[in-house]
Amino acid sequence: MVLEGIDDEEDMAADDELYATQASAALLILGAEASRVLRNERHYQMRNYLRRPQLPPNPRVGTAWITLFTSCDDSAYIATMGFDVETFELIVTSGFGARWYSQPIRRADAAPSGNPRPGARSLDAWGALGLVLHYLNSTMSEISLQQIFGLIPTTVSCYIHFGLTNLRDTLREMKDAAIWWPHTDGEFKSLNDLVITRHPLLIGAFGGIDGLNLPTQTSDDPEIENATYNGWLSEHFISSVLAFSSEGRLQYMSIFPSLLRRLHIIGVIIDVNTNAPGSWHDSRVAQPMYEKLLTKTPDGFYLVADTAFPRSSLDIAGRIEAPIKHGETFRGTVRAIDDRFDFD
Repeated sequence: MVLEGIDDEEDMAADDELYATQASAALLILGAEASRVLRNERHYQMRNYLRRPQLPPNPRVGTAWITLFTSCDDSAYIATMGFDVETFELIVTSGFGARWYSQPIRRADAAPSGNPRPGARSLDAWGALGLVLHYLNSTMSEISLQQIFGLIPTTVSCYIHFGLTNLRDTLREMKDAAIWWPHTDGEFKSLNDLVITRHPLLIGAFGGIDGLNLPTQTSDDPEIENATYNGWLSEHFISSVLAFSSEGRLQYMSIFPSLLRRLHIIGVIIDVNTNAPGSWHDSRVAQPMYEKLLTKTPDGFYLVADTAFPRSSLDIAGRIEAPIKHGETFRGTVRAIDDRFDFD
């Protein structure tokens, strides 16, 4: 009887230990599941992208992009993509479309040597170019691009990267996209004739020069962060300077269809220096252009600029002309000052 009692107690103790182990395991499982649910809820709350259920079912039908594209309105195209309808079509037919359909889109999970499948892509060549130009022409987030084109995040990123490469290669082969500096005295004279038709006192001006600051993200690298920070504007930028000739194409843009139209002038870029640190002054970014002004420009011809450029520096004197700064004083005789600024 004693032995039986001992066995019963041992069995009960073993059962209790088993129950305790099972209860602990259940608590661990429930805790892990609760942690997973909480983590997913937090991730959902912090998610900054859209999924397919929140987007149009078909990126080629009924999206904001399709509405814009089918409108064929020059002012809308220029406002969102920087090009009119004719130029947009020219880029597609000059090689962008062929590259979009004939080349496979590179992906980390697919072989780069695979055959392209253009029919399986969410966008056609026009939509792909529209996506790239929207990306280049604004600082909108990818969420906005997802809504406009009806694409999920991974597709947006993939198409932008592939489309940028195609756009670069296409523009390099387009004659109309070439950047050129005038070569002969006759070309400089013709450009100046266009200027003095409207501004008779600007004898010798053949174009203009100006800076462009493009907003950029703040880098985690202190050196890059410092290089891109513009103290005057208190923001981070990538700086560029562009030189335009006086030649351009006149185009009327519709503001209100059939009611009001305004004149738009498309200038010709003759030189550019890009991707300079945003902390640099425009005059420093333009240094490579000064060489062309000194060595490839006939005497008596110059570019018109704003007051950010050094019109009076000895090394560039007479090659860049800018307005007089407010409150600026000059020394010399009345005749010398009159000759310097061509006062009547």
